[in-house]
Amino acid sequence: MASARSSRSLRRAAGIAAGIGLAGIAGFGYSAVVEPRMFRVRRHTLPLLPPGSDPVRILHLSDMHLAGNQGYRSRFVRSLAELEPDLVVNTGDNFGGDTLPLVLEALDPLLDVPGVFVLGSNDVWGPTFKNPARYLTRRTTQGEDKSKEPTLPVDELRASFEARGWSHLDNCTSSLTVGDTALAFAGLGDAHMNADRVTDTHPRFPSGHVRIGVTHAPYSRTLEAFAGAGADLVLAGHTHGGQIRVPFWGAPVTNCDLDRTRARGLFSYRRSRVHVSAGLGYSPYSPVRFACPPEVSLLMLVGRPGSD
Repeated sequence: MASARSSRSLRRAAGIAAGIGLAGIAGFGYSAVVEPRMFRVRRHTLPLLPPGSDPVRILHLSDMHLAGNQGYRSRFVRSLAELEPDLVVNTGDNFGGDTLPLVLEALDPLLDVPGVFVLGSNDVWGPTFKNPARYLTRRTTQGEDKSKEPTLPVDELRASFEARGWSHLDNCTSSLTVGDTALAFAGLGDAHMNADRVTDTHPRFPSGHVRIGVTHAPYSRTLEAFAGAGADLVLAGHTHGGQIRVPFWGAPVTNCDLDRTRARGLFSYRRSRVHVSAGLGYSPYSPVRFACPPEVSLLMLVGRPGSD
């Protein structure tokens, strides 16, 4: 009888182990195959314009990380022109390797729309293998050794965007007029690779109805600099929204010094509104997303309440 009970216990343990294994395989398959194709367009309305102004539609995209086997992602990006944005803001990390032609093909319809952009570290250096567990156990991978020479065609990417009319904002300012609204931009380089240049005179916004700060990685020092300069809105990416989120709890990390509860979405920072995009992609060495679907955001700027 003892032998029979032992046998049943062993079969039960084996069944539980098999179930856990199958659940793990199913979860990985979902994270690697299904969720990365579940693209979303998040929509937010922000009353930042003078009363009575016509709305301005801003498409914020980030962290495309486009690789050669991701035609599904390219097709989604091309389809975004159907949203008819007035302005595109690209907050960097376009490459998933040496994929300049693929990136330009994906963005081609949007490059006909006025736009501004900053660059991320993955626009400069190609991806390298890292232990994925380190991402979950460290707040940030900033400061890791990288070659000083770019390994990706970042200059060609920048020139291609500028040739189509997009303004490069790494540590620069720019202005655009959409309808009757003057938009003033100030940008900072990617703080994750210490490319942000905060000085006594930058960031400083040109004159305009709305002041918009743009950077890749939302480190607290960049948010502080933009807020101190009077930004109405700050746009960033980099965090991937955590990429692997715990349901009902959120992102375990942000890969910067931003609090994990601010890994994606809209939040207030001093008197500024900040929007962090969870982005569209991932590193080829961590090709999964869980409870964090790939996304872009359509931000509708509207007039503040008041008389026209």
